[in-house]
Amino acid sequence: MSFVIGTSLLAMVTALVCAIPGSFIVLRRSSMLVDAMSHAILPGIVVGYYITHDFDSPLLIVGAAVAGLIVVLGNDWLMRSGFVSGDAPQGLIFPMLFSAGVILISLNFGNLHLDTHTVLAGDLNLAAWHQLMINGTSYGPVYLYVLLAVLVLNIGAMWLMYPRLKITSFDPEFSQTVGISARAVDAAFMFLVAITVTAAFNAAGAILIVALMIAPAATARLFSTSMRHMLVSTAIIAVSGAIVGFWLAYVLHAPTSAAMAVWYGLLFTGVLIVGKKRRFVHQSQRHS
Repeated sequence: MSFVIGTSLLAMVTALVCAIPGSFIVLRRSSMLVDAMSHAILPGIVVGYYITHDFDSPLLIVGAAVAGLIVVLGNDWLMRSGFVSGDAPQGLIFPMLFSAGVILISLNFGNLHLDTHTVLAGDLNLAAWHQLMINGTSYGPVYLYVLLAVLVLNIGAMWLMYPRLKITSFDPEFSQTVGISARAVDAAFMFLVAITVTAAFNAAGAILIVALMIAPAATARLFSTSMRHMLVSTAIIAVSGAIVGFWLAYVLHAPTSAAMAVWYGLLFTGVLIVGKKRRFVHQSQRHS
């Protein structure tokens, strides 16, 4: 498999992995919680590397996902305590955890190849550099198969949790009356999100993960007529945007993840403008 094909496939799988839980994140209005998680997983990655000394170890994903879950549970606890409100809990927790990760790197891993640019923006091309070689034949990036495993996990988990996720996303109070614990569903779902954020960290970094998770779902929500329509539209937007973003980056010699995020933003803006124009025309025709 050529490097260009492998990297483009990695871009599509990364986008799809992030977009699958993105629909419910948008519906739950938890977008900034993803931003907090993407920053907070850094100390989890550092601690996991300290234990394993292997960036390819599954323990890194588990440790970082636990760190992301701490943000969710801490946010929930602070909100319920009544001491702080709004998005203040996120502003208290994730800067502390992210800074702790930076301190751990500077104190214990001074020679570690983990710079600020990679942490914040990721490097999809660098993530695709390590190829899976079998009998002298390249089968694409190793990281591609890691994300494919997470993609299968996401699809399976979302399929099993779909009825409960749908109820708790649209009507949390009703879910309590039918015996569904909204807090348990939230914790399970956000742990899945934490695993996804951790797995996509190398490709998208702490900042661009938010764009890959939120932008396709937010765009699909503008025109979707049902939950299933939104899920399918989100997946299509994610994959097509990854293709466009990859080739845009290839032509401009720009970072792939950044080009994908910019394209998603432009697409959202275009759909929003078209939707507003159609609504204006429809209202004008009604009043004429």
